[in-house]
Amino acid sequence: MLMLRIGLTGGIGSGKSTVAKIFEVLGIPVYYADDAAKQLMNTDDELKKEIIKNFGAEAYHNHTLDRKYIARKVFDNKENLALLNSITHPATIRDAENWMKKQTTPYAIKEAALIFESGSEKFLDYVIGVSSPESLRIDRTMARDNISIDEVRNRMKNQMDEEKKISLCNFKIMNDEKQSLLQQVLALHSQFLQLAEK
Repeated sequence: MLMLRIGLTGGIGSGKSTVAKIFEVLGIPVYYADDAAKQLMNTDDELKKEIIKNFGAEAYHNHTLDRKYIARKVFDNKENLALLNSITHPATIRDAENWMKKQTTPYAIKEAALIFESGSEKFLDYVIGVSSPESLRIDRTMARDNISIDEVRNRMKNQMDEEKKISLCNFKIMNDEKQSLLQQVLALHSQFLQLAEK
């Protein structure tokens, strides 16, 4: 039996982490790309070298990434943000691939905001998109990150358009607080189990 590699993505505040947690409750392992990237920036020597080469030695303080320094460098600077992503994505994709090889379940999930932007979809069998009305996404992000509506809109501007992102996905979960998330995840879960058996 071949293990399926499933991507899980969605715009800011769409609730993809909540969906990922439901899959975990069902016994499906989830790779959280954001958390992994943060860890790799401190542990992957090649990646550290690249960050220092492009952003200066000040990027690290006592061998640990200075997040505030990096945030200042990429905030409101699309070129620097694109550069940081182009350095970080290959390392995260490699790490996710190695992680996937170790899983023994019928399918495993990679949760990442930037699946299409990073080219990760090439390494996945299917991608699920979590969609949510914009007003809900704004409210959730403001509450979660304790930021203003303008800050949320700014972050949204840096992301791929929600409709475009969802149109690239093979499966869609609607997280509008009207339809049951659990029912939608359970339906996909049984679908993936069937696909894995083929």
